[in-house]
Amino acid sequence: MTRIPIALQLYSIRHDCEKDLPGTLKAVAEMGYEGVEFAGYYGYPAEDLRELLDTLGLKVAGTHIGLNTLLESELEKTVTFNRVLGNKYLIVPGLPPERRDSRRAWLETAHIFNEIAAKLAVHGMWTGYHNHHIEFTPMEGELPWDTFFGNTSADVVMQIDLGNALHGGGDPIPYIERYPGRARTVHLKEYSATNDKALVGEGDVEWERVFRLCESVGNTEWYIVEQESYAYPPLECVDRCLQALKAMGK
Repeated sequence: MTRIPIALQLYSIRHDCEKDLPGTLKAVAEMGYEGVEFAGYYGYPAEDLRELLDTLGLKVAGTHIGLNTLLESELEKTVTFNRVLGNKYLIVPGLPPERRDSRRAWLETAHIFNEIAAKLAVHGMWTGYHNHHIEFTPMEGELPWDTFFGNTSADVVMQIDLGNALHGGGDPIPYIERYPGRARTVHLKEYSATNDKALVGEGDVEWERVFRLCESVGNTEWYIVEQESYAYPPLECVDRCLQALKAMGK
């Protein structure tokens, strides 16, 4: 099994990125992260971002973008930007209420994602969906996560956020096996029932179980650290997360 590289979701350090994106990306590279996942571009054109990343030796593990950027005339612009950036994973991190407030809405949203995935395939790109906690709260007798991924094609990436799912009361890990090959990128976020500022390795996530499934049936290409609560400055938090993963052999 080829080793799965580790990236950082830049939302974790968004305020540092707002102040000094080049300096912050340099710090991320020096920590030992191999890639980044974007959640906004801080006013930089794709060409400048690509040059900056290439200089630092960082790859693009994906981007979080709104569903609206993948619809109709916006799709072409999104594809062009991400082709320059060197990114193939266009992940939607959340949906407006009307796209998720009933089982029927989830089914209609699944159909939209199938259409987007088919259009992106010709460009060698993928769309996908990233959960918060609501997807693991039952709705009309079924988890929305199953409603959605049970009705989308294998080309729609299942980006599980471990901490978010556990926060919602669900166990996300079996879904890596239930939908094999679809966890192409996975958010490594800790969850603790007693410490809302827990970093990777300090909480309740069964990390060895996660790694075993990602590295056998998940078809996982990137592990992506995301940290949204801070016992230390954000840059220190994400550094500690990476060092914890290295201590686990990752």
